[in-house]
Amino acid sequence: MTDKNNLSPVERIKTNSNGLRGTLKESLLDDFTGAIREDDQTLIKFHGMYQQDDRDRREERVSKKLEWLYSYMIRLRLPGGFLTSEQWAGLHEIAENHSTGVIKITTRQTIQLHGILKSHVKPTIRDFNLQHLDSIAACGDVNRNVTCTSNPSESPLHQEIYELAGKISEMCLPKTKSYYDLWIDDELAIDRKTEEDPLYQDRYLPRKLKIGIAIPPNNDVDVFINDIALIAIIENDKIVGYNIAVGGGLGATHGNDATYARLASLLGFVDTEEKVLKAVYEIITVQRDFGNRSDRKLSRLKYTIDKLGIEGYRSEVEKRCGFTFEPAREFKFEQRKDRYGWVQNHEGKWFYTVFVEHGRILDIDGYPLKSGLLKIAETGNVNFRFTCNQNLILSDILEKDKAEIENLLKEHGISTYTDEVSALRKNSVACVALNTCSLALAEGQRYLPVLVTKIEPVLEKYGLQNEDITIRMTGCPNGCGRSPNAEIGLVGTAYGKYNLHIGGDRLGMRLNTKFKENIGEEEILETLDELFGIYSEGRHSEETFGDFSYRYLQTIK
Repeated sequence: MTDKNNLSPVERIKTNSNGLRGTLKESLLDDFTGAIREDDQTLIKFHGMYQQDDRDRREERVSKKLEWLYSYMIRLRLPGGFLTSEQWAGLHEIAENHSTGVIKITTRQTIQLHGILKSHVKPTIRDFNLQHLDSIAACGDVNRNVTCTSNPSESPLHQEIYELAGKISEMCLPKTKSYYDLWIDDELAIDRKTEEDPLYQDRYLPRKLKIGIAIPPNNDVDVFINDIALIAIIENDKIVGYNIAVGGGLGATHGNDATYARLASLLGFVDTEEKVLKAVYEIITVQRDFGNRSDRKLSRLKYTIDKLGIEGYRSEVEKRCGFTFEPAREFKFEQRKDRYGWVQNHEGKWFYTVFVEHGRILDIDGYPLKSGLLKIAETGNVNFRFTCNQNLILSDILEKDKAEIENLLKEHGISTYTDEVSALRKNSVACVALNTCSLALAEGQRYLPVLVTKIEPVLEKYGLQNEDITIRMTGCPNGCGRSPNAEIGLVGTAYGKYNLHIGGDRLGMRLNTKFKENIGEEEILETLDELFGIYSEGRHSEETFGDFSYRYLQTIK
């Protein structure tokens, strides 16, 4: 366990925060700055927010002797990534009234709004509350948004794992009522004695924790990148239990070899939902008690796993659970992608997956995506689901309503755009990066679309334009865009410079390897041109680019 005398500053902020309240009330009342107090910048994350600033305007603001242009990002807690049409319409209005207007789908199956000024934070959250939405624990050193297989057409058992995601999310919520005290109704202040939290205590976790649930054979949720991964095991058309894996996480730090990306390791199998919930709870308590609270760069569950060993971690969890894990059951993933266009489920309901490049929903360049989705929501005949690949599923559409939705998709160019974009673009993911992320060293979502446009002709040259190659970009090594778990990964090192990684598999079961360091666009394109050429000539039958480049890396070592 961590030495209590060698805690990081963040640990002291948490334990002294009065149930995550800190001095946030005072910070919000300070009209002389767009920022909040330094300690409160840590605490606000537990309420689903980050303080940010417009990095594009820093130099201009400094030259005018103005403080940076501070604003806030707010992220919703949406286990399983679901909104009703009424909630989508409400979200549209909230985005218009309080943020930049862009609705951003994240890689964790939820949405976030950017550019919210300090005076609009409380009104934004209150408006979310009117839509029965909240941002509790969407950030911070707690369990984050619980993800699960996104498209109900994947399996008749989808509803069961969607409901499990909700139960895990509810179980892992902090017990403090500070969110309601601060943002919803100040009169809800209550005695701290009623806020005892057996799971998080007053320390919370050493670092964030992520949970994902997958239904084979589609790994669309990228399950093994999670701290806790649940894989549904299906026999005779029933879920008979779950394989549980632990220790996934993609973040690292440039130049620090003690940090690394890691996929989750299997602990074993449990055969009831009750045992799943107990196992998840105790996996978290072991991380709470044994995780590194001195060095936040080494505080994720993956480092605790590697410190205790997988057998040691399992033993401690089993002791706390009161039962043992069975050996993991066999499972097989056959793909890791969203099902674009129309699909129908076992109930006869229709689902349409819209391609949303890097999750940015807005009207731009003659493409009224945001306006079209509002029109679709206003029919009241559709629900909205988000995918971990930053796309949107128009869901639960009845046969009698399909034609109306189809016409609106065509009228606003949404179905045309989804149909016509390249396979590479559909398999691309990027993090927010510049201009708002304070950690970004390079561009992400603003640049990858441009780079993909330049890569597409190279693929066509070798007849590879229809290959489902995954390409992902992050503006720093923290892995928010899941670049380490892609066939082609680009990790920002400086403005316009990236490390190029290759050799990840297409199913999300093998991380990629750094191939070239700190290179710019010209060298990226030259390198990919060379690799695609070798791939087109030398690949085995049905061999993916990731498997080929992994094999290629072995030959040049």
